[in-house]
Amino acid sequence: MGTSSPWFSKAPRTGGGVRLFCFPFAGGSAVTYLPWQELVGPRLEVRSAVLPARGARMSEPPARDLDELVGHLAGAVAGLADRPFALFGHSLGALVAFEVARALRRWGGPAPESLWVSGAEGPQTRSVRHQLHDLPEPELIEALREYNGTPAELLADPEMMELLLPGLRADFAMDERYTYRQEPPLDLPVHLLLGDQDPYVDAERARGWARESTRPVREYRFAGDHFFIHPHRAAIAALLAAELTVPVGPWSRP
Repeated sequence: MGTSSPWFSKAPRTGGGVRLFCFPFAGGSAVTYLPWQELVGPRLEVRSAVLPARGARMSEPPARDLDELVGHLAGAVAGLADRPFALFGHSLGALVAFEVARALRRWGGPAPESLWVSGAEGPQTRSVRHQLHDLPEPELIEALREYNGTPAELLADPEMMELLLPGLRADFAMDERYTYRQEPPLDLPVHLLLGDQDPYVDAERARGWARESTRPVREYRFAGDHFFIHPHRAAIAALLAAELTVPVGPWSRP
């Protein structure tokens, strides 16, 4: 197993312990999670997914097939699973993290210690109430403004939006076209993070994540809208650092 992959950010100098793989929301990038390393301290190593059509991979075409994307990411996770690891995803990233965990199980690969799903309804209970991927550009930009997840200066920059919108459309299409496939529940802890004023996530539908695990789902509520993870990143990082410790078992090192 190596320590690097084009699909994940480089290993930080200060990170250690459990490796936390983070998956971005639609249109998000690795930059979203990079500041978390300083917040979680040396107990965790934060590795953020580096996806096509953004950041260092801006020149590549965006991923349009969720199964194909999950295959690449699950393979990369398996190649970096030389220590205990967990998966974290927000919004679309929660679905991706979930499907990565299921892909690893289908392959007989290493299993995460836990799955952290944020700002997302359960895969079986979710309701797609807005079709954004095929909106005309002005309407899509206005929808992004309402989501409150894209900086206003980017939305006002036509050149930047010309670069970013193809990836955003592809991400929204993967999210809106997602089809759940029946598989047994995962045998691992699931942690659910929700914003108490999120207009895009129904709390009862979000509790549908309980169908995906043989264990009770732990729920955490934060004040805020769909992007509560931004103002509460310090609290979320503290929660992750407290919960993710090296377990006693086959992963233990002498």
